[in-house]
Amino acid sequence: MLLEILFLMTVLSVAPAIVLTATSFTRIIIVFSFLRQAMGTNQMPPTQILAALALFMTGIIMLPVGTAINDTALQPYLREEIGFRQAISNAEVPLRGFLFKHTREKDLSIFYSIAKLDRPHSKEEVPTPILIASFVISELKTGFTIGFLIYIPFLILDMVVASILLAMGMMMLPPVMISMPFKLLLFVMVDGWNLLTGALVNSFIL
Repeated sequence: MLLEILFLMTVLSVAPAIVLTATSFTRIIIVFSFLRQAMGTNQMPPTQILAALALFMTGIIMLPVGTAINDTALQPYLREEIGFRQAISNAEVPLRGFLFKHTREKDLSIFYSIAKLDRPHSKEEVPTPILIASFVISELKTGFTIGFLIYIPFLILDMVVASILLAMGMMMLPPVMISMPFKLLLFVMVDGWNLLTGALVNSFIL
């Protein structure tokens, strides 16, 4: 029992790191950061607001995984129907399923090469730490890809404004200062927050 309490305390202490690395939070916060930079709004929306929105979206996306962990691991353990080790094993199943769904085989291979381990013959043989590390790398790539696509229309708008200012001889006027209101107008007109959040959630559900 003492070891179980110690393990639970350890899990609680690293819970923030688990949320940051083993959930959808990584992709969402990266995309939000790219969006803010692309619009050139500096600290608007504030980082706290974006992080809070990312956490709420993460909770919605991870709800099926959390429900499965609660039904197959937590509640049976609290009812003393299964042991502690079995509860941990049951809890890993839905989480690993989510991680495998969004992890590239190439990223798994990198960490197997680093650890100098033999290639697994099935998903069950993949250690959870290696799976989480590979998942983070995959999410970083996906987040940067989405961020690049978000940057394109704003970059085009910056180039158009810069060309117009150059043609008018206003070389001393910063193009970013002029283009930012148009970026905001474009983002509001297309209902950007609705499109972006919907696309991010669907990228995990589909």
